[in-house]
Amino acid sequence: VQLQASGGGWVQAGGSLRLSCAASGPTGRSYDIGWFRQAPGKEREFVAVARNNGDTYYAESVKGRFTISRDARDYAKNTVDLQMNTLKDEDTAVYYCAARRGLRLTTGARTYDYWGQETLVTVSS
Repeated sequence: VQLQASGGGWVQAGGSLRLSCAASGPTGRSYDIGWFRQAPGKEREFVAVARNNGDTYYAESVKGRFTISRDARDYAKNTVDLQMNTLKDEDTAVYYCAARRGLRLTTGARTYDYWGQETLVTVSS
């Protein structure tokens, strides 16, 4: 599966941004697709995931502010969006979308096999 991330940019604290990840390939719908982020000097951390069974899961730090959604109507290409509201300074990071195939929920970056390119989100107060 191939991943193409887009969106990101600069926003003032309290504002909103939307990231999009397009997963292409005929088996794309069978993958969990998630978002991770990495701030300078920090490890890559889990943000949210849209599972292949329709379930979603969020990191505590973004719960209630971020919403992940998945459009799998196109068999060959499905898109996972991350709507980020009430952004805070600490949300500033490089964001990545990633995909994995598996039966159970995982949030570790090492368990994801496919990665899209980075997209930068900068939140300024």
